[in-house]
Amino acid sequence: MKLYFTPGACSLSPHIALREAGLPFDLEQVDLTAKKTRSGADYRTINPKGAVPALGLDNGEVLTEAAVIVQYIADLKPAAKLLPAAGSMDRVRAQEWLNYVATEIHKGLGALFNPKLPAEAKAVLKDGIAAKFDFLSKHLEKRPFLHGESFTAADGYLFTVLGWTQWLEIDLGKWPVLKGYCERIAARPAVQAAMKAEGLLK
Repeated sequence: MKLYFTPGACSLSPHIALREAGLPFDLEQVDLTAKKTRSGADYRTINPKGAVPALGLDNGEVLTEAAVIVQYIADLKPAAKLLPAAGSMDRVRAQEWLNYVATEIHKGLGALFNPKLPAEAKAVLKDGIAAKFDFLSKHLEKRPFLHGESFTAADGYLFTVLGWTQWLEIDLGKWPVLKGYCERIAARPAVQAAMKAEGLLK
């Protein structure tokens, strides 16, 4: 398998999942502005959406969308327990969290990277994000991870997008529970390895 990534982008989520699962894979960095891979390929021939992540499979197929890719990875290595068993209500609850992170947190924070966004719109978006951070803080006060007592792929995804706050003038310190949560996730060996491989840590 080959993961197409951009350092610190949402592709960090499946990168973490691959390392947590202990699966073999290659990495190829993508310049999202030029739409070129590090090896010089036109990235749009790999993923016509032009976004990361994309996961090239050994059979030639390509998967896109972070929340989908991490489920595929989890099912390749059930023993890693990145998600509950497929078909169970427990799995549906974990998917509920993946979808929430994708549609509410990822999209909300991601919109703030738009340099053309007026200040008034940014303020409205930040207010909305603050309310969602309040909700997440309350949820995580009572448990170490999103889906109970153990790390899942949903945590890797939430950790990834919460990391964007450092570039968006959002002080995560206002939510000590979330800050502590991110510190716990960041300390995991697979997360450290993924971040180092992407040049996010020395």
